[in-house]
Amino acid sequence: MSSPLTSSTPWPRLKRNLVAILRGIKPDEVEPIVGGLIEAGFEAIEIPLNSPDPFRSIETAARLAPDGVLIGAGTVVDTGDVTRLADVGGRLLVSPNVDTGILAEAGRRSLVTMPGVFTPTEAFTALKAGASALKFFPASVLGSKGIGAVVAVLPKGTIVGAVGGVSESDFSDYASVGVTAFGLGSSLYKPGLSAGEVKRRAEAAVTGWDAAYPS
Repeated sequence: MSSPLTSSTPWPRLKRNLVAILRGIKPDEVEPIVGGLIEAGFEAIEIPLNSPDPFRSIETAARLAPDGVLIGAGTVVDTGDVTRLADVGGRLLVSPNVDTGILAEAGRRSLVTMPGVFTPTEAFTALKAGASALKFFPASVLGSKGIGAVVAVLPKGTIVGAVGGVSESDFSDYASVGVTAFGLGSSLYKPGLSAGEVKRRAEAAVTGWDAAYPS
């Protein structure tokens, strides 16, 4: 296919399509951890809604982040949370599944969206509903060969993310099959890790990206 399906809000041009997933972060941890991630070179940060007081954390992160850095929510499964996310300054909405109602509301709010998909049917449903990017999840189950087989039939220009059981050691393998984004969770952040350790891991991920995607 020659051109991507129209998205409600296009995926922005980032230097690296790396999304930090801060599942379990507490509001009082946001400033040092998010600050370190941004210093390391991350331009997209997701705080899942099953974290403690997530909207407060998102609001804090959005206030700290410079222009051009995407801050938002993950594990969004309720349409009502779309409005709340936009109201606290979030611009990125990541979900584990394809919910066309959530995608439609996110489009009305001009949010960047990355729904979770596993099959070609889900991928095309998400794109037709206006998704900005696709999150193949769990990537460790599909593997690079599985994702690559689906990527082969997607419109050119689709932002294809691999999320779930992924670390920088996997980047080159996924890059070879057309993956153009990654969401990093436990390989980057776990509750209890110091801000310094998270930054060190973020720097390793950035180095891995630059090796897999030389400019």
